[in-house]
Amino acid sequence: MEERDWKKTKLSLERPYKDDRGERIPVLLDITPDGEQVFESPENPTKLLGENLRRIFIERGVDFFERQDDLLSGVAQPLDTAEQQNEDEESALNPAKTVLTPEELFSLRTECIPQLFIALGEMTQARDMLSLLLSSAPPQPVSAAVSLPPSALTATVVTKPPPIPSVEVFNAQLTIGGKDEALRKAANVFKQAATKLENSRQSSESYWADALKIRKANWGLVPAPLPLGAPTGKGSDKTSKDFFVSFGLEESPVQFRRRAVAHMGTYDTESNSLQFPHRRRHRLRVSLTVADNGKTTCTSRNAPDLFSAIGLNESLTAAQKEVTDEEVFSVLIREASTLPTASTRVSERLIVIDVAEGIELQFEMMDDDECNNIEVSHPNDVLTLACDLIYHTLHALLLCMHTMQKSQRILSRVPSKSFASASPAGRSVLLQPIIDLLQYQQFCTRIKTELNKLTSALRSAGVPCILRFDAVGETGQYLQRRLTSGDSSLRVGGEALLRIDDRQTLRLTFASPSSLTAHLPQATLSIASVPQLCQLLSDEAEKCLLSKLCEAGEQYDRTGIASTWFVDAVSGKTVGRWEGCIVCVGFLRCFRCLIRCRNFCVSFNQDFAVHSSAYRLDRGNNDKLSLSTTRIPLRQRFLC
Repeated sequence: MEERDWKKTKLSLERPYKDDRGERIPVLLDITPDGEQVFESPENPTKLLGENLRRIFIERGVDFFERQDDLLSGVAQPLDTAEQQNEDEESALNPAKTVLTPEELFSLRTECIPQLFIALGEMTQARDMLSLLLSSAPPQPVSAAVSLPPSALTATVVTKPPPIPSVEVFNAQLTIGGKDEALRKAANVFKQAATKLENSRQSSESYWADALKIRKANWGLVPAPLPLGAPTGKGSDKTSKDFFVSFGLEESPVQFRRRAVAHMGTYDTESNSLQFPHRRRHRLRVSLTVADNGKTTCTSRNAPDLFSAIGLNESLTAAQKEVTDEEVFSVLIREASTLPTASTRVSERLIVIDVAEGIELQFEMMDDDECNNIEVSHPNDVLTLACDLIYHTLHALLLCMHTMQKSQRILSRVPSKSFASASPAGRSVLLQPIIDLLQYQQFCTRIKTELNKLTSALRSAGVPCILRFDAVGETGQYLQRRLTSGDSSLRVGGEALLRIDDRQTLRLTFASPSSLTAHLPQATLSIASVPQLCQLLSDEAEKCLLSKLCEAGEQYDRTGIASTWFVDAVSGKTVGRWEGCIVCVGFLRCFRCLIRCRNFCVSFNQDFAVHSSAYRLDRGNNDKLSLSTTRIPLRQRFLC
């Protein structure tokens, strides 16, 4: 692998003193506006040598070289030997003088040290002079003679030829260009290093600023495990050097809490610095299909919440929604097999439930891209809102189940070992309340349909009636409090009030999923089927109409003869009696037409269509009785 160009760049930290040809580079002091270069004046070696020799004569004396010659020739050697012999004899005669006292040792030291420094200076001076001679003259073969005569050293003045101006300018340009390129490369290396340091500093500041933002938004921060291969022995540093962001629910199962983990990105490769290693990007979609009398099929789905991945809080919220949807779907799969009131079909990512006749509920796990690309057949805003309500109610019930799990764990003081232990065996906490609500909606629809039929029939017959139908009697705040308090039953109820002819009131109460109770003046009845409800409505309406006919007969009886009007509940007729006659009188015009009616009755056909019948008994010839029947619509009688 070849090295990069900037790694091959070499920058000498020493000052260059020779050019490419080995010549000494003069020191450039200045460049005049005319382009003339001003160099530092070189030192004259002859003058420098003369100054050094003058110092020798001044510091060592004029006879320095003569004394050196005498020492080499051996003249001073006998004198030194005689003095040494005298000193040895004196020291032998006086042994006490061989041991020096501290004062004598100090005086000897003060005398010797200056001499040693002088000798050091002389040797240094000699070394410098030899170095100068060796550098100025070509190397000579070493001769056997060590000593040189005093007149062997001579000095010669040499004048350097002037350089060619063009060559000198070209050399200067090359030198300056090479130095400029080297300096630019070095500056580029330093600039890149400074840029990396600045980016590292900004990344570190952004890292901890994002961490503070996440902590301020109340997301959980947990210590990260030690990296692979870190020392874990006794005495090793086991302190965590990083943290993870936990966005899962507190009481979720372990398998979901392990996946609900994110960490800050070390390298800012994307706009979002959060990394989700276990994110699947699956969302829960709720679909509701309703068939209208087997003719029209309407399917609607919930609108998923889409979050932008720009901010930290939005990214964590979207990831938390996905994990929560996966947990809800896992609970739905477990509870779908134990539903007592609906049939289900379960696959890996799809749950289909036949809630009631003509109503189908689906739960499906889909990718984020697939949720927006699927078209809806015959969209219905009401069903879409119902799907959204089911979706958010499932999340509320999941939190309710977590609350029950936590309360049971606290009360038992034993940590739960499994997720299924939080709810009783065989009880559906999430799915059954939703099924009950959908069945209750269908149940209320059928009850309201029957009541509307009766109301329409009575109004078409001219009987005033008022219907007030409340499917849900509880308020939204009350249901919300029940969810937050941990009650996941979600049983709702309502009532219906039917007032006929502003006098008789029929009150019906119902509760989810399909409980109906009729509150009558005589008793309270539980109704188990729709035919039973239709029969009850017919009886109550007939009773009210017959009572109205009885009152009308008493009101329009103007014969002055004492008469008695009553309702025969057994036969369902209104009967009037006076002077041995049994008659039934309708309203104003009916009473005039039917002077001698035996009885008057009311009947209901399909869809509560009201029909009336009157039977009249006349006296014929030979005192024989004859029976004639007249059928008149009830609306005509009430409008007469």
